[in-house]
Amino acid sequence: MPPSPRSTPGTGATPDITPQGHDQPRQRVIEAAADLLAREGRDAVTTRAVAVAAGLQPPAIYRLFGDKDGLLEAVAEYGFARFLAAKHVDPDPSEPIDDLRAGWDLAVEFGLANPALYSLMYSEPTEPASAAFNAGMEILRGRIRRLAAGGWLRVGEELAAMIIHATARGAVLTWLSLPKDRRDPALLTALRESMVAAVTSQEPAVQSAGPAGAARALRAALPEQTALSTSEQQLLREWLDRLASGDRST
Repeated sequence: MPPSPRSTPGTGATPDITPQGHDQPRQRVIEAAADLLAREGRDAVTTRAVAVAAGLQPPAIYRLFGDKDGLLEAVAEYGFARFLAAKHVDPDPSEPIDDLRAGWDLAVEFGLANPALYSLMYSEPTEPASAAFNAGMEILRGRIRRLAAGGWLRVGEELAAMIIHATARGAVLTWLSLPKDRRDPALLTALRESMVAAVTSQEPAVQSAGPAGAARALRAALPEQTALSTSEQQLLREWLDRLASGDRST
């Protein structure tokens, strides 16, 4: 993800997204647009330039995507799919907090290696989110669920997902906005470790007094329970959510 302490940040390397000669006109256009975006920037991505690069006539762009905005949305989804393909997920990591760091680093490194594509993907989010984006978020939620099940999670799962996603996205966009002579890798390390401190505990919460950590761990394992009816699971889930958040209301 980011230019992490383990990697050399912000080289601005152009990703290898040159059209691969696919027969599908739509895919050819998307890859041609992504290649122009990476090499020459967003202003170069005109319908005429993309059509020429894809070997089509400009009207074909409108038939396939409606307008330029539709084309850019398709390129953004292509970016999410590329990022998803780059993810390698360990279903049972021995060190879940290190696994969280590795996932954050991967996201940041992708953004730094693909600055124009990443800016398109995240500076102008579209609704609804693409299937690839949602699949990536499910991978993140899986990491968070493992942290919760082990008692490591300091906050609720949804808040943890928002913090992790926001810090990675903010790290990349901030880095890209800085002049090259002001890009200090220590910024990325500090943001990552701040994220880790915000969402995880130094020791599993279930080993300490208090119901919040135990509630989060049980809440994470709840979908695996088979002895409870659906209504019982819903009621227990509500109680555990309140305990996990410290809500004392009745």
